[in-house]
Amino acid sequence: MSGLLVEIQKQLGELEEDKLLQAVTASLAAGDDPMAIVESCRYGMEEVGRRFSEKEYFVSELIVSAELFNSVMKVLGPKLAASADGGPKTKVVIGTVKGDVHDIGKDIVVAMLRCNGFDVYDVGIDAAPEVFVNKVKETGANVVGLSGLLTIAFGPMEDTIKALKAAGLNAKVMIGGGMTDEMVRDKVGADAVGHNAMDAVNLAKAFSGGK
Repeated sequence: MSGLLVEIQKQLGELEEDKLLQAVTASLAAGDDPMAIVESCRYGMEEVGRRFSEKEYFVSELIVSAELFNSVMKVLGPKLAASADGGPKTKVVIGTVKGDVHDIGKDIVVAMLRCNGFDVYDVGIDAAPEVFVNKVKETGANVVGLSGLLTIAFGPMEDTIKALKAAGLNAKVMIGGGMTDEMVRDKVGADAVGHNAMDAVNLAKAFSGGK
């Protein structure tokens, strides 16, 4: 990892907006891959999460970190979109399931999907199964992403997948969040589990025939 990429990770972790955006601009000017910058931001967000878990940061810092990440994505957006497939956009419905109000990880996935050419419908946080069902019906999406940071999200994930099937919808479902793994995927009946934003992008591409 180049010095500028390390600096991006460091400044995001320390919530230094001006220094972060300066490092991003310098990194682009130096010819760094925009995806490498996104990856550095992901590491920076992990540092924010670590500090939050150790009570060094609080909810307000989590909100700031999400805003900083979105600021970086606005800078990177045109660069990332330039490499995205120009064909028909695959539609993805994504949200944090009922009972869970965490959205930082979801927001990163949403940003990455959009920058990779997907047409994303974000139903927000604490979204009941019928919210996902209605949005899939409305949009005709063939990929659904269910996010949940806590173990209490597993039941609502399973309920949502059952509701999609009961409604006769054949969308592929991917799950993600801090506590999700293959055992959880099997339990809730999802098609796949992703461990980071790029996993979500790759899964969505696979579900949509590589688009």
